[in-house]
Amino acid sequence: MTAALSASLFLPSSNSTSLSIKTIFISPENITFNKVPLCNRNVSVGGKVFPTRAQLTTEVPAKVAKVSKKQDEGVVVNKFRPKDPYIGRCLLNTKITGDDAPGETWHMVFSTEGEIPYREGQSIGVIPDGVDSNGKPHKLRLYSIASSALGDFGDSKTVSLCVKRLVYTNDKGEIVKGVCSNFLCDLKPGAEVKITGPVGKEMLMPKDPNATVIMLATETGIAPFRGFLWKMFFEKHEDYKFNGLAWLFLGVPTSSSLIYKEEFEKMKEKAPENFRLDFAVSREQTNEKGEKMYIQTRMAEYTEELWTLLKKDNTFVYMCGLKGMEQGIDDIMTSLAERDGISWADYKKQLKKAEQWNVEVY
Repeated sequence: MTAALSASLFLPSSNSTSLSIKTIFISPENITFNKVPLCNRNVSVGGKVFPTRAQLTTEVPAKVAKVSKKQDEGVVVNKFRPKDPYIGRCLLNTKITGDDAPGETWHMVFSTEGEIPYREGQSIGVIPDGVDSNGKPHKLRLYSIASSALGDFGDSKTVSLCVKRLVYTNDKGEIVKGVCSNFLCDLKPGAEVKITGPVGKEMLMPKDPNATVIMLATETGIAPFRGFLWKMFFEKHEDYKFNGLAWLFLGVPTSSSLIYKEEFEKMKEKAPENFRLDFAVSREQTNEKGEKMYIQTRMAEYTEELWTLLKKDNTFVYMCGLKGMEQGIDDIMTSLAERDGISWADYKKQLKKAEQWNVEVY
């Protein structure tokens, strides 16, 4: 902290024996204070003593703004809100899970005409048509965007989602259908859809093109990572060329639930040194102990390698999907950290603060 001294001194005038008032700035090393009341002090300058009124002012250094490690420059949020949503149109809607999969997942593309300037990792809101049981318009539901900023057609004029149709039986034995998921999965090309957003900065990609990016997803939690990977391996950008390591762990119940599998395998063929791909199919695969292959079970096969990567300051972990996956992954990390005498809870806080541990679960 620096201190600036401003003093009003009573100095002899050259034309009079009276005292004139002059304001001067004195370097601290050339002055000494006599112990007199705080409001009036005597200052000795060059051996001469003058009465002065001195005021010390302290200048607090300007707070240094935190520089994000993510691609957050110019990120737009909440351009469109529920009271004034953007009206897009469905251009494509197709089921991407097999007929024997436990549940349907659909991939859909909406027109935006470039009016929704989203980034990879952001989300949009969708307001389904109709009204609720109280006769009020349905509230919006948020969905992670499943396309890169350029969109599936490469013209920055579309946005894509992958949505699982929600259908379940309640305690009364009644079949209940999720309002928004069924609205979206039933959309026909040409139909209008009310869109809000974009929102979110938690899941933005790292700036460093040489980073290690570890992506942990279950089912439709793959959405943001499809956007990441398209930008990394399918697109060309003047200001970005990925040279690091992208490692995707995708957990699903059955092989017929493996969405975008062909896309990811093409990426692996194209960049085998930069992309690693691991699936965890819980109802069809087991580990050596005969345990079901959940995402954390698959990760356990690479514990030492993952822990080594996590100790580097250019490794970024992103987790998206069902909330239940988080505890299983924490359990693995806890055991790894304990080997080095480290508290995983504390270390995870450090990673979060450094933007290296990013979670979006539901």
